[in-house]
Amino acid sequence: MRVKRKIRETAIPFDVPPAERLAERLADVCAVLYLIFNEGYAASSGDRLVRRELCDEAIRLARVLLSLMPDEPEVMGLLALMLYHDSRRDARVRADGTLVALPDQDRSSWNRAEIDEATAVLARANRRGAPGPYQIQAMIAFAHASAASADAVDWHGIAELYDHLNRVAPSPVVALNRAVAIGFADGPAAALSALDALPDEPLASYHLYHVARADALARLERTSEAHDAYRAALALTQNAAEQAYLRAKLRQTA
Repeated sequence: MRVKRKIRETAIPFDVPPAERLAERLADVCAVLYLIFNEGYAASSGDRLVRRELCDEAIRLARVLLSLMPDEPEVMGLLALMLYHDSRRDARVRADGTLVALPDQDRSSWNRAEIDEATAVLARANRRGAPGPYQIQAMIAFAHASAASADAVDWHGIAELYDHLNRVAPSPVVALNRAVAIGFADGPAAALSALDALPDEPLASYHLYHVARADALARLERTSEAHDAYRAALALTQNAAEQAYLRAKLRQTA
């Protein structure tokens, strides 16, 4: 979260270093490309949820990186991950710009060409037998993309993948996503227990942590507490589409 803010504020240039320096800087290059993509996929501020130009540029640069390092499985994993996410971008917002949560998205509008390409790239990476963080995240995205419906998503499998990811590359956001997956696999009480076991910092200042708690509380029919959690989330986001979504949730739990 702080890294994304630093890149935005300091205007770090988004380029790929010379081929002879790629190996030593691979982790940094992949991290920056994914941050560019994420800022495009879920803009931290402004009127639009999705900034297509940033998504497109991040994917273009990932393709360049893969052309320079065609045998690097984590570069394949990164490209596959971004393609899976990008395949959903048109389904994430309605014509009026309001946000559509993943379970409510029209899967028929997902970009099948991008999903097929991502799956082929991920299969190439998996054959290397060296799964890293981007490959694991791409496997999670594949679990969503390959499900015929929201009800068919293998949440137990996703929770296991997050367990693996948390061992390989632990972070507060990974732990948060694991808790959300547990909630869909085992129910809202399990989600709330996992969420409440997480350390307050830095998640207390992350709006999606409060959204996750609010959703679990709402499913448990603890409406007043859910309302407070949605209100906390609203205070922490500067994106207009997310704000509109959270205001609708506040009305539902009023």
